[in-house]
Amino acid sequence: MRIYVAGHRGLVGSAIVRNIEASGEHEWFGRTRSELDLLDRKAVFDFVVAEKPDAVIIAAAKVGGIMANNTYPVEFLSENLQIETNLIDACHKAGVERVLFLGSSCIYPKLAPQPIKEEYLLTGPLEPTNEAYALAKISGLKLVESYRREYNHKWISAMPTNMYGPGDNFDPQNSHVLPALIRRFHEARVTGAPTVTCWGDGSPMREFLHADDLASACIFMLEQYDGDVALNVGTGEDITIRELTEIIADVVGYQGEILWDTEKPNGTPRKLLDVSKLKSLGWSPRLALQVGISQTYLWYLSQLGEPTENYTR
Repeated sequence: MRIYVAGHRGLVGSAIVRNIEASGEHEWFGRTRSELDLLDRKAVFDFVVAEKPDAVIIAAAKVGGIMANNTYPVEFLSENLQIETNLIDACHKAGVERVLFLGSSCIYPKLAPQPIKEEYLLTGPLEPTNEAYALAKISGLKLVESYRREYNHKWISAMPTNMYGPGDNFDPQNSHVLPALIRRFHEARVTGAPTVTCWGDGSPMREFLHADDLASACIFMLEQYDGDVALNVGTGEDITIRELTEIIADVVGYQGEILWDTEKPNGTPRKLLDVSKLKSLGWSPRLALQVGISQTYLWYLSQLGEPTENYTR
């Protein structure tokens, strides 16, 4: 397949590109934001119609952590709606055979039974701090589902759990929890800070999937899956945020005290995906969490221009 990867320079998109290039079984192409503004509907239509890809993977999105989602709900709802509808509608006009839309596990109800099955979607209220982003992703999922039903398109969606890996966003204000903690503990180690303060009480449980594992799942689904169910993608295992901080502190080499600011929100108490449907098709993740975090920290150090040859954890 000749695959257009929308968002090819982001965390997930760059992992998909690595997967395609490593396997040599497909071709990919992409456009940077300066080359193609995905908020420009006409430009998107003109591009997709002219290129006529065999498949499109929609990994482009405006993303961020609790603080960013809670602070900028308009941007997270409006921009993500525009990106996904522009791309999906353009794929219909161009007659693209295969589309894979990437949703998010935050689309599920805040208090969904655990582990979360695909059928729990829209069965309860969302987590308020990322409701805008979740609503946009639900809309994209439903648009793909509607195109399948109305036009018999072989289009599919995937719901990945919390992602991390090389290419992640380490911004102190707008990043997700895992890269934010890597940066915080790294800076604390470098400066010799005696303590690191984390949000909440550390009790929420989260599941983490390396971007390279999600990339392999995406290509696997494009090759092997054509069903109405938007499949969960994850490891099927979770840990507490407190346990995550301890792993990251160990990986980074920080030996100070970890404090908790209980005035800050915890977010959803638990979010573990039931990944039995995808695993039953023959796919499973490969990277253990501590190994993946170590790889991600090495990448972060390389971006800072710091030496990595003495890093042994």
